[in-house]
Amino acid sequence: MTTAIHTELDADGILLLTIDVPGQSMNVITPEVQADLAAAIERLKTDDAVKGAVLTSGKASGFMAGADLKGMGALFGGGAALPEGKSKMAALFDGVFGLNKLLRDLETCGKPVAAAVNGLALGGGLEFVLACHYRVVADNPKITLGLPEIMVGLFPGAGGTQRLPRLMGIQPALMYLLQGKNMSPQEALGFGVVQEVAPAADIVARAKAWVKANPNGGVQPWDTKNFKFPGGPATALNPNFAQIFVGGTAMTHVNAGDNMNAPRAILSAVYEGCQVPMDLAIRIESKYFAKVVADPQAGNMIRSLFVSKQAAEKGARRPKDVPPAPTKKVAMLGAGLMGAGIAMVSAQAGIEVVLLDTTMEAAEKGKAYTADRLAKKKMPADKAQAILDRIKPTTDYADLAGCDLVIEAVFETREIKARVTQATEAVLGPNVIFGSNTSTLPITGLAEAWSKPENFIGIHFFSPVEKMPLVEIIVGKKTGPAAIAKALDYVAQIRKTPIVVNDSRGFYTSRCFGTYVQEGLALLGEGTTPALIENVGKQMGMPVGPLAVNDEVGLDLSYKVAQQTKADLGDDYKGGPGEAVIEKMHELGRQGRKNAKGFYVYPEGGGKKFLWPDLVQTVAGGLAASQPSAADVKERLLYRQLVECARCFAEGVLETPQDGDLGAIFGWGFAPFTGGPFSHMDTVGIANVVATLDRLAQQHGARFAPPQLLRDMAARGDSFYAQAARRAA
Repeated sequence: MTTAIHTELDADGILLLTIDVPGQSMNVITPEVQADLAAAIERLKTDDAVKGAVLTSGKASGFMAGADLKGMGALFGGGAALPEGKSKMAALFDGVFGLNKLLRDLETCGKPVAAAVNGLALGGGLEFVLACHYRVVADNPKITLGLPEIMVGLFPGAGGTQRLPRLMGIQPALMYLLQGKNMSPQEALGFGVVQEVAPAADIVARAKAWVKANPNGGVQPWDTKNFKFPGGPATALNPNFAQIFVGGTAMTHVNAGDNMNAPRAILSAVYEGCQVPMDLAIRIESKYFAKVVADPQAGNMIRSLFVSKQAAEKGARRPKDVPPAPTKKVAMLGAGLMGAGIAMVSAQAGIEVVLLDTTMEAAEKGKAYTADRLAKKKMPADKAQAILDRIKPTTDYADLAGCDLVIEAVFETREIKARVTQATEAVLGPNVIFGSNTSTLPITGLAEAWSKPENFIGIHFFSPVEKMPLVEIIVGKKTGPAAIAKALDYVAQIRKTPIVVNDSRGFYTSRCFGTYVQEGLALLGEGTTPALIENVGKQMGMPVGPLAVNDEVGLDLSYKVAQQTKADLGDDYKGGPGEAVIEKMHELGRQGRKNAKGFYVYPEGGGKKFLWPDLVQTVAGGLAASQPSAADVKERLLYRQLVECARCFAEGVLETPQDGDLGAIFGWGFAPFTGGPFSHMDTVGIANVVATLDRLAQQHGARFAPPQLLRDMAARGDSFYAQAARRAA
C-alpha cells in the first residue's frame, strides 16, 4: 500500500504517479517516497497492462523540494552499525548510491515515463524530473527549477551532475551546478532541460498524450548509440572540453578559494562522469558525493544554513504563551541609511511606516531611498507606488499616534537616543513595544529612558538592510516576553532570519565581528604588510579583509564607539592593540569610503580602490623586519573571533550554539563553509581549540585567553552541540 506516491491507472494503461508526502507542506524525498517509487518501477517493468507512467505532485506548493535534509543525519556518521565486511566509506557509498540507482532504474524500465511539473522542482526534486524521458512544466514564471545543493555544502547526488550536462551542455550546466542557480520554465525550455511548457491545468494531459504517442519512448538520449553532448564531445581530446575545466577550476578557486569541498567534487564528477556511460557515471557521482558527505563540512553547513535557519524563521526562540502580535504600523525614528532601509523592508511587507527625522528634508530623503531602490529593481510603477504610499515622512512626534511598534535608529550616543525615546513615549505611552537598532550600546541602559523597560528591546539590523538577512534581537535585563514575541513576529513579517541574544556591550554580532577588525588593526600596527592582512582575510572565507570592512563601516564610527565605551566604562576600560591605529587615522581625517580616504584610497570618478601607499609608514613606522606567514595571520584572525564567541556563550550572551552560528554567518559573513564558529570549534575539537588559544595568548596577549567554559568542556571531551542536544532532550 502506497503512503507517499498514489497510483492511478487510466483506460490507456498510463499509470499516474502522484507524489504527496503525508505531514509535509512540500514534497521531500523520504524513505517512503523511495519505497513507493521502487514499487512503481517494478510494476512498470512487470505489468503488461501498464504502458507507461506520468510522475506529478499532489501538492499545490510545488513538485518537490529535494531531499529531507532534516532526516539526513544517518548519512553524516550517525546511527546504524556497519554491515559485516563493509568499511565506513563503503557503507556510506551504498547509502548514497541507493537513490541514484533508483532513478537509473526508472529511466531504464523500458517504458515511457513523463514528468508533469506543477511547481518548483529543486535539488533531488529536479533530479526526479531529469530521470523522466519527457518533461512538461507549468507555464508560470514564478516556478523555479534548479540544483542548489552547493549552497548547503552538498552537490546533486542523484544523477544531477550527469544528466544536466547531457541535456544542456557541459559549460552551461557547470554554471548552474557551481553557483546553485535556478532557472525559469522558459529558460529550462530554451536549454533543452524540459521539452514543453504548458498551462498548469493541462500539464498532466500533455504528459499523458506524449506517453500514449510514444510507446517506444522509454529510452534516454544518452542511452542511444549516436548520442552527442550539446556543445561538443566530452573527451579529453576535445580542446574545448579541456578548456571548460581549466576555466571552471580557476573560477571556482576565485569564488570559493580552497575552502569548499563541494565545488571541487562537482568539477571532478562532471569531468570524469561525462566521459563514460551513464551506469558508470552515476557511480562516479556517488563516489564523490560520499566523500563530501563523509567530511563534517557538509553536516555543519546543512545544520546551520538549513535546519537552524528554518527553525529560527519559524519561531524557535519565540515565547510560546504569547498570542501573535503582528505589526500594522511602525514608528521609524531616524531616516538615515539604517532607518531608510528599515522603512523600506517594512513597507514592502505591507506595514505602514511613519518615518521621523529632525528635518523634513532628511525625512523625505529617507523615503526617496525606497523610491530609488525600487526603481533600480525595475518594479512596476503601480506596485512601487503602493509601497511608497505606506511611508509617511514627518518631523512631528504627534504623527506617531497609532503606531504599534517603535524602532529607533538615531545617532549612536546615549543622550540623543534617550531624548527621542522620551519624546516618543509622550505620544504613544509606555505600553507600545520600543525597539532600538543600536549596534553597541547596552539595551538595559537605553531602556532607562522608557518608563516600562519590560517593553524595551534591541532590534539590530545590518547594512544594507534590504540585502542583509539577519536581525539580532537583544533582550535587556528587564525585557519581557511580550516584547520578544512582538520583535520576532515583526522579523517574520519582513522575512528576515532572527537570532535572540542577551544584553552586553556590542551584544553578540558587533562584539565578535569587531574582533576580526581589531586583530587586523593589531597586525597592521605591528608593521604587517596590509595586502597580506587583506588577502588572508578573504582567503579564510570572510567577505572582505578587516581593513576594507573598517573603511566601509567608517573609521570615524569606530573612533566614536571607542570614545563612548571609554566614557561608559571609565577605569574599567581596556584598550585593544589596534586602537592607536584608529586614533592616528582619526587625527588625519581619514574616515574611510565616506570621504574617499581611509586604509584605502578611492579615486575620483569611481576608479578601483587601492591600499593607501603610506599606510604602514604612517601608523606603524614602516614594515616589520620579520613578517608573519599567511598561516599565522589566518590563525590570529580566526581564533580571535572564536574565543570571543566562546566568551559570549560563557557569559550567557548566547544561549544556543545555533544562534551563535546563524548570527556569525548571516550577520558578519563568518566563513559559511565551517557552519559557523561553534560548529567549527566542535569539528576541530575543544581541546585543540584551547591548546591553540593558550599558545596565542602566550605569544600575543590575554585577548586570546580561553574562558574557563572551554577548559571545562575540553576536560570532559564535550562539544557545544552535544550540550545543546542534552538540553533539548
